[in-house]
Amino acid sequence: MSDAPYYLPLGNEVEIFQAAYAQRLPLLLKGPTGCGKTRFVEYMSWMIEQERNNNQQDQSNAQHLITVACQEDLTAADLVGRYLLIDGETRWSDGPLTRAARNGSICYLDEVVEARKDTTVIIHALTDHRRLLPIDRTGELLEAHPNFLLIISYNPGYQSALKDLKPSTRQRFVSIEFDYPTREREAEIIMAESGADEELANRLSVIGEKIRNLKEHGFEEGVSTRLLVYTASLTAQGLDARTAAEHAITQAITDDPIVHQSVSDIIDAILPATS
Repeated sequence: MSDAPYYLPLGNEVEIFQAAYAQRLPLLLKGPTGCGKTRFVEYMSWMIEQERNNNQQDQSNAQHLITVACQEDLTAADLVGRYLLIDGETRWSDGPLTRAARNGSICYLDEVVEARKDTTVIIHALTDHRRLLPIDRTGELLEAHPNFLLIISYNPGYQSALKDLKPSTRQRFVSIEFDYPTREREAEIIMAESGADEELANRLSVIGEKIRNLKEHGFEEGVSTRLLVYTASLTAQGLDARTAAEHAITQAITDDPIVHQSVSDIIDAILPATS
């Protein structure tokens, strides 16, 4: 049995996922960058895989989780599939969404609003009672496997009005909202992920909290828990904490000199200087 991906529940998201999965209801995860959405999907996929294996319900070699990092050049063909020239022959090749629907995997479309608008339309028939995927190029109307589940995510605070989910898409999903953890929970995550001691983890979680309060400077995104873990991990490799924070936090989150200085001031005030 493989080890579970580390995930610390912050609310009732596990119970909501389990209830939705039992009915195969599609899920929408929304929240800021680096707050744990992708890790949550990995964790829940692992739980489902273990349950199927324990009950001997899954004898296939199909991937249990297929993740697609959406971006502006992502087309419908990238998700559904296309004809390819293989060994001198033209053959159909399923895309990730088709493979998931055919084999009963979880398909996770990360930052779905980054994809082209015409791309998201193809998921509509998979997200209601029909659970169908029309493959226009082959003429196949694929009925999704009973175990198939579609999950999408996006960051509402980051998207512009031109890159937002249409109501016709949003209202097809059960929604779970994520946010950054509390200071105490974040310190616990940092320790578990990096092996940092409690003092450093607590200081980093305070830094995270204070940087996220810089909204008056027009800095809306904040710092992700992921970057705080990176800082602790660099420190574990022998870098002093301020140097680690400079490269994993300050330089990673902004190029604005004013915000850069504000973040550096926070770090200098909270992390002790090395002698």
